[in-house]
Amino acid sequence: MSVSAKALSTQRRFPAEVQEVIKKYEDFITTRLKHDLEETLQVRDTIYSRTSEYLKLKTHIDAIRTQELEELETKVDLGSDFYVKAFIPDTSFIYVNIGFGFHLQMTLEEADAFIDEKIYGALMETVKESQEE
Repeated sequence: MSVSAKALSTQRRFPAEVQEVIKKYEDFITTRLKHDLEETLQVRDTIYSRTSEYLKLKTHIDAIRTQELEELETKVDLGSDFYVKAFIPDTSFIYVNIGFGFHLQMTLEEADAFIDEKIYGALMETVKESQEE
């Protein structure tokens, strides 16, 4: 049933006062709730994206440890799926983006702990956002 057909059938079944109340609720849903939902979904997607990046880094750290790599040859994404080869002569330290364009040199253990804190923080942010709604 199309929207206009649905509206016609609603008009036939309910008195004018009820139709007015229904219209107010429909307007509220359209103007307020859908907008709030879109904002909430954007925040959630941002948090999930950030968490995904940290989990990828954690996976790379685990691979370096389990394979006991002392040096590494890899490809780095410069953006827009443009990759360049990179050689890492010493894998005992890595540079981690800590925010605001700053990168900090960390040992693998420090980076692991930092990532765990960031993931926990993102989880808490998600819980907080869901409780506010």
